[in-house]
Amino acid sequence: MNRTTLASFARRLNASDLSTSLNPKGITLDRWRIELLSGLTVALALVPEAVAFSFVAGVNPLVGLYAAFIVGLITALIGGRPGMISGATGALAVVMVSLVAQHGVEYLFATVVLMGIIQIASGIFKLGKFIRLVPHPVMLGFVNGLAIVIFLAQLTQFQVPGTAEVSGHGMSGGEWLSGWPLVLMLALVALTMAVIWAVPIITSAIPAPLAGILVVAAIVIVFGIDVPRVGDMASIQGGLPSFHIPTVPLTWETFEIILPYAFILAAIGLIESLLTLNLVGEMTNERGGASQECVAQGVANTVTGFFGGMGGCAMIGQSMINVKSGGRTRIAGIAAALFLLVFILFAAPLIEKIPLAALVGVMFMVVIGTFAWNSLRILRKVPTTDAVVIVLVTVVTVMTDLATAVVVGVIVSALAYAWSNATRIHAKVYETPEGAKVYQIQGPLFFGSADGFVELFTPEQDPQRVVIDFADSRVADQSALQAIETIAAKYQGAGKKIELRHLSRDCHQLLNKAGQLMVDSEDDPTYEIAANYGVRTGILGGH
Repeated sequence: MNRTTLASFARRLNASDLSTSLNPKGITLDRWRIELLSGLTVALALVPEAVAFSFVAGVNPLVGLYAAFIVGLITALIGGRPGMISGATGALAVVMVSLVAQHGVEYLFATVVLMGIIQIASGIFKLGKFIRLVPHPVMLGFVNGLAIVIFLAQLTQFQVPGTAEVSGHGMSGGEWLSGWPLVLMLALVALTMAVIWAVPIITSAIPAPLAGILVVAAIVIVFGIDVPRVGDMASIQGGLPSFHIPTVPLTWETFEIILPYAFILAAIGLIESLLTLNLVGEMTNERGGASQECVAQGVANTVTGFFGGMGGCAMIGQSMINVKSGGRTRIAGIAAALFLLVFILFAAPLIEKIPLAALVGVMFMVVIGTFAWNSLRILRKVPTTDAVVIVLVTVVTVMTDLATAVVVGVIVSALAYAWSNATRIHAKVYETPEGAKVYQIQGPLFFGSADGFVELFTPEQDPQRVVIDFADSRVADQSALQAIETIAAKYQGAGKKIELRHLSRDCHQLLNKAGQLMVDSEDDPTYEIAANYGVRTGILGGH
């Protein structure tokens, strides 16, 4: 690791982010109130999510709650985007379940530590910047798919307590509520949503989601209404998380077991966190630090693994709750984590009385706010490829997981872009008064268009002097250079003279046989070709 990079990051962190989070300047009492109430709302929504994802991973609910507290606190303090909320997530839990089932929870803790180290390295080497390669259609598919996943995850709350088996997307084979219990549950969900919709119209003194939870919880508790509550999922009572070195053999075999899981978890965690970083940044009109977020997620997971937590990453649902509730600084995220710890230590009996219907109503409003409804309207207006990518990423997110969906979306978008550019290669052909034939190349020349480029020429029918002009083209890679060499060889083999014009200066060094055919001009381009390595290593030589 680069010590200078680490020192620079530490100075930047200490000088700005940490001081701002612990002693924010210019924060009014009203802003403190908004941030703290937003944090309380988020903390209430975190409880059932952490418990549910613990069930998914096959661990004790406190393992998920501790992860939500530690990951949430550390990322709130030093993360790349104030306003983001992190904690235990289903995307990670579905990967953990097989590891826990085969090797036990101690191996999970060791894996989370290694996962964090990998994420720290990703931040130090600034790998987070590659998130900018994710196209906008993939982002739309991401938010749509995640909104559907959040919706599906709430459906388990409409099952009889004790009969549902929580899965990655919340669906299970449990016994569904019916009759009056179902009607009551739906009515309370609808009431929560109505309160959340109405409160901003009436007052801004309290976050709308918190108002919805308090109103419905008060009605249920005061009138003793028999509906599923948080305590029906599991008890959240516990103590402070304690330092604990994972009790696994320090052998190469252990490393081989946990390394694949650690890489997958690190990749999924960073992809979801960085996409959420961009999404929250768009909503708040502020940019976040991708590399700093990678480091923060890594530090959080490393610490979590030593304190008995299951690890985590950014949570888009809770982040949306925070932003919609007015959370804009690090105070809200810190408050959410501390409130969650208070729930675990002191307020478990009270929190366990909150009806699940209130939390389901909050998450349903998150779904409505998260889904990119305008994407449905523009599907017929955008290019077909973009429309396909939006739908594809949405479906893959729901059917598999976020990381797979994003990778599939980026690959399809990249292939579509490459094909589009490959079909753009063509040439304007004309003859000079002196009898020379000129091929004026149009479009980029790269691996996708190399074959089409070669097919443009007819060496046997062309006159004795041929000029290939690249003024309106660009040579991009080794495949392009190889195509130029091939054409030059064909014309030379036919005994005809060929000139190459308006190629970049470095083509003189990169082209082997065709190098002597180039004609210098004052308006030659100066771009660098991506094939330098191939020439230096002899890939283009020996023709």
